[in-house]
Amino acid sequence: MTSTAEPDYWSLLGVDSDCTDQQLKRAFRREARRWHPDLNSNDPVAEERFKLVNEAYAVLSDPRRREAWQRGGGSSADVADPFAHGFPDFEDYLDVIFGGGSKRSAAEAHVEDEVEPDPPFRSPVSAPPPPPPVRAVEDLESVVHLTPDQALQGTVVELTLDDGTMIELNTPPFAGDGWRLRLEGVAPGGRDHFLQLRVVTDDGLRIDGLRVLYKLMLFPPDAALGCAVDVPTLDGPVTLQVPPGSSSGRLLRLRGRGLQLDDERGDQLVEIVVVIPSDLGDAERALYRRLQELASESEQGG
Repeated sequence: MTSTAEPDYWSLLGVDSDCTDQQLKRAFRREARRWHPDLNSNDPVAEERFKLVNEAYAVLSDPRRREAWQRGGGSSADVADPFAHGFPDFEDYLDVIFGGGSKRSAAEAHVEDEVEPDPPFRSPVSAPPPPPPVRAVEDLESVVHLTPDQALQGTVVELTLDDGTMIELNTPPFAGDGWRLRLEGVAPGGRDHFLQLRVVTDDGLRIDGLRVLYKLMLFPPDAALGCAVDVPTLDGPVTLQVPPGSSSGRLLRLRGRGLQLDDERGDQLVEIVVVIPSDLGDAERALYRRLQELASESEQGG
């Protein structure tokens, strides 16, 4: 079967179009923290995703830009790139975006990260935010693999530390791949131990609450001209129509292809990743050189 996909700023931030300004800010803060390059040094797409998160908030928080985007007239062209000269510290960045006050007390931070109950009309794309990122200064970390159902419902995990200590804990419901949980003071000497959750299917589908995330690798011609490609979902493969001019980091949504809990069902977000073959032939190199020349001629003519 064929599903039509479309880029969606609401899905990018994990909120519904009926959300309040406070919910939009909370979602932006969550996603910005999640993808800030300083906190994702090993993720090559974090920088691009962080820029997309910033772009989404800039558009949705501005009534004029949001109206233009909803009409299909575009909106990102007038959003200046604030990261042309690098990325500021995450907390300093929030100070700029929200006008100060981002360095909250421990009590305020706890309230900010709590999950509000979803109203009946809320879109199932929204999922509880992951715990704040933490940095382990020592290799006191264990990786636990969960099935999508275990991540959604929560499950009991038994862990044996290096000194033989047995620990049993309940993982939180709506967990996602890459979540890192802090087990405070359980390691020898009162140190913390960290538990990293891995929730990935054999097809490469990453679970994030009710949402499913998938990276689609495309060669440049397919990304530039558009194509139809089969992508895996939890219910089996579907044919995805990739729009022409799709760059790396573009998100396409497959509605209703996420996990389901009671009457709620999430979406699947497909992230475009454009890859260059490492073994180009002579003919292919010649074509790329010609494209480079055409691009240079176009810039000079403009």
